[in-house]
Amino acid sequence: MKKEFLRRVIGGILLVSLIVMGFSKPVQDYISIPKEITLFEGQEFALTNSLPASASVDSNSKQINTEQDNDSVSVKAGDPGKDELVLELAGLPIKKVDVNVLKDFKVMPGGQSIGVKLNTVGVLVVGHHQVQTIEGKVSPGETAGIEVGDIITEINGKRIEKMADVGPFVQEAGKTGKPMKVVIKRETKKIETTLEPKKDEHENTYKLGLYIRDSAAGIGTMTFYHPDSHKYGALGHVISDMDTKKPIVVEDGQIVRSTVTSIEKGANGDPGEKLARFSSDRKVIGNITRNSPYGIFGELNEGIQNGILDKPMPIALSHQVKEGPAQILTVVENDKVNLFDIEIVSTIPQKFPATKGMVIKVTDPKLLAKTGGIVQGMSGSPIIQDGKVIGAVTHVFVNDPTSGYGVHIEWMLNEAGINIYEKPRENAS
Repeated sequence: MKKEFLRRVIGGILLVSLIVMGFSKPVQDYISIPKEITLFEGQEFALTNSLPASASVDSNSKQINTEQDNDSVSVKAGDPGKDELVLELAGLPIKKVDVNVLKDFKVMPGGQSIGVKLNTVGVLVVGHHQVQTIEGKVSPGETAGIEVGDIITEINGKRIEKMADVGPFVQEAGKTGKPMKVVIKRETKKIETTLEPKKDEHENTYKLGLYIRDSAAGIGTMTFYHPDSHKYGALGHVISDMDTKKPIVVEDGQIVRSTVTSIEKGANGDPGEKLARFSSDRKVIGNITRNSPYGIFGELNEGIQNGILDKPMPIALSHQVKEGPAQILTVVENDKVNLFDIEIVSTIPQKFPATKGMVIKVTDPKLLAKTGGIVQGMSGSPIIQDGKVIGAVTHVFVNDPTSGYGVHIEWMLNEAGINIYEKPRENAS
């Protein structure tokens, strides 16, 4: 009877001990270790800084080396490839970590102020207006069912590329009395309609009752340049039309150097802005092939340097970014790139592309005094942490101009068509 009671007491003590140990910080940290990590050649990653005394790591990998001391485990990547770690507690395997080592990859950080010119696919409808006809005021375009944000791509079977292409069709239709056959693009839909121009009695010309535009221009910041492929990424967010608020569908475009002339300082509820002009020589330094939620992308005609960090730098994947001090590269006067201190307030490891992966806060006194924090035109400024390019500034908080969002660099690289996960080529035998 006493033996049975003693056995139960001991069993209860062991059970309570295991439960308490399970809720302890070292064990919780141990359990929270990710199931999968990705590293570049030579990079190190701290799996945990809080390790139970009876814990150990088992690895015979050629791709990874582990270092373990009294209370931590770190991993250092070797040759590219895949392998795994087995973490044990009291001799029992409790977690397997898949490790993927990628080929070494570096980019040139940006920070330069750039001028952006986008040419749309067709002509963009940005508004309606009334035409004063003999019968009264009317908007032929609105009557034809054409909406703000639509893109006119064809008239009478002919492709429309710029605003100048539209005029001759309008005048011809007015004189012959035959309505124009118009093809428009509305988001993913292709729509056909007929549009009959009306004569403006005041100006004695035929009009569509539409405001149209075939290009857009602005400024932003270069994020990175990849010397091997000549591909670049900038802005960190999509360019939308100022009138329709819809993303601009790009036919082609160019980027040129720009010079910051002044700063409109930001305040609560009133985001500031960089005021800049295209450089006097207007030399085209690259093209624009893509306008996506992650920025604009294309190829540069020649390599560029920012005059402060002029060597290729490694990048950090989303799970490698940590909360704490960081810096941004940007221009606030003329064309000089400077480093400014910021804080990574929060970061979310992401397995899939997302535009808002980090919350950042400007802490640099000089930048706060000059701009009040993050201002328009600063989008695309590269974020640097621990000697790595980790992302780009994207948006400012309207009610707090010192803070905003950042996008992780790996998603911008993906949009640029750069495959950082490419397997290394095997040597031919």
